[in-house]
Amino acid sequence: MSDAKLAVTHLESVGGIQADQVAAIQSEIEKLMLLSDEEFKAEERHLLRKIDYTLLPTLFLLLILNYLDRNALASARVQGIEADLKMVGTNFNTAISVLFVGYILGQIPSNMILSRSRPSLYLSACVFIWGAVSLCTGLVKTYHQLIAVRVLLGLTESPYFPGALFLLSAWYTKKELAFRTAFLYSGSLLSGAFSGFISAGIQHGLNGAKGMESWRWLFIIEGAITCVIAFLSYFALPDYPATTKRLTTREKAMAVYRLEKDVGSKDEDDMPLWASFKLAALDYRLYLLAMVVILKTTAGAVTQFLPTVVATFKYSKVMTLVLTAPPYLVTTVLSIVISRMSDRKPERCFHLAVPLAVGLVGFAVAAATTKTAPRYFSLFLMLGGLFGSYNVALAWISSSFPRPRAKRASAYAIINSLGNIAQIWSPYLYPKSDGPKYSTAFVTNSVMTAGSIAFCLILRYCLKRNNDQMDREDAMDAEAASEKGVSSTKRIRYVL
Repeated sequence: MSDAKLAVTHLESVGGIQADQVAAIQSEIEKLMLLSDEEFKAEERHLLRKIDYTLLPTLFLLLILNYLDRNALASARVQGIEADLKMVGTNFNTAISVLFVGYILGQIPSNMILSRSRPSLYLSACVFIWGAVSLCTGLVKTYHQLIAVRVLLGLTESPYFPGALFLLSAWYTKKELAFRTAFLYSGSLLSGAFSGFISAGIQHGLNGAKGMESWRWLFIIEGAITCVIAFLSYFALPDYPATTKRLTTREKAMAVYRLEKDVGSKDEDDMPLWASFKLAALDYRLYLLAMVVILKTTAGAVTQFLPTVVATFKYSKVMTLVLTAPPYLVTTVLSIVISRMSDRKPERCFHLAVPLAVGLVGFAVAAATTKTAPRYFSLFLMLGGLFGSYNVALAWISSSFPRPRAKRASAYAIINSLGNIAQIWSPYLYPKSDGPKYSTAFVTNSVMTAGSIAFCLILRYCLKRNNDQMDREDAMDAEAASEKGVSSTKRIRYVL
């Protein structure tokens, strides 16, 4: 039996669990500590399979729907929504931008509430509500009604993505998290591909059906599907390790114990909400990570205008929508490969910075030419570089804020909120008057990507300095403990 397995002997502090259940789980933890390494790993693998087969597919499917509903407006532009609602000038850019007002405002309070709630109930209810709001987009008659629905959609969608990331961090260790985050985030990338295919199919088969334009059918169909899946997700999503009813007491003990062993401390949820927010907000690492995400998100807004850029190739509406899919499919594969490599190392900085550099090249190519072949190729570089590595940044948040649970929830929400502030101004980089070159946007995106790379390197330097300080302090503690004839505990290091 390894010393590491003896390092943690306490149970996480949880809400919604009776004292006798706490005692039963603690008893099972003590039994787990007596297992050999081989027996322990065998039980751990069994638990991981059980969670992987329920939590991951559910979050993955819901994230596909999240991005389909949010980004359907980009396809609707090709389908003619601007002409139908008499939108002029930067009206479309404003419709893209206003969604993120509600999206930003809702994330922090939502994640703070989620840390005290049942994820299975809270998240599935939020998904159902946003599905209903998205469906209503297909019923709007004026531009101002569209703006109102978009603000409400942003507010109702805001709990899901940071909530899903937080829920993953409540179940997986540092070495497991980047790959699972990549699997989850690949749902957002696949949604880009599915959106192109779905929009093309609706444009071809339903345009004018029942007297409605194709873009109306797009919102109605996607919103209705979201509502149905939201209801079913309630029965599939787990809650937290110690409170998920479908797990046996032994499985709950394994889920709790292996996470505590991974970070060396319990995952408490009894911290006051304001205290957890303050604890995260006063941590300098939060702002370095936020700058990485803000700058990357500014450049990543190109996805909202991908159909617009592809439309400059002068193909039919159906072919334009179909051509938006391949860059997302390639990026999905890249994201899984890059995250797998990042987990195995484990290393974050260069698995994030190097792909971003590839994305920077893509923006430079797009800024330099409007020829179809090189510009289409540049889309693969942009998306592959920016979004193929984004899940590494998300996993870096968890390893930089391991405990307590409430602080980690606040950190995810704050960083995601700050990052999405960029979505308010970035749509205005793509006015119609700047087409087909969109040179201002692509040059700006190049600068933003370079800035994101720089902050990756700064964060790595700071975390390495923290690790070196812990090395020195632990060495002194070990020396002092040796003189007293007692053992010392080595603290968990930050992942670089």
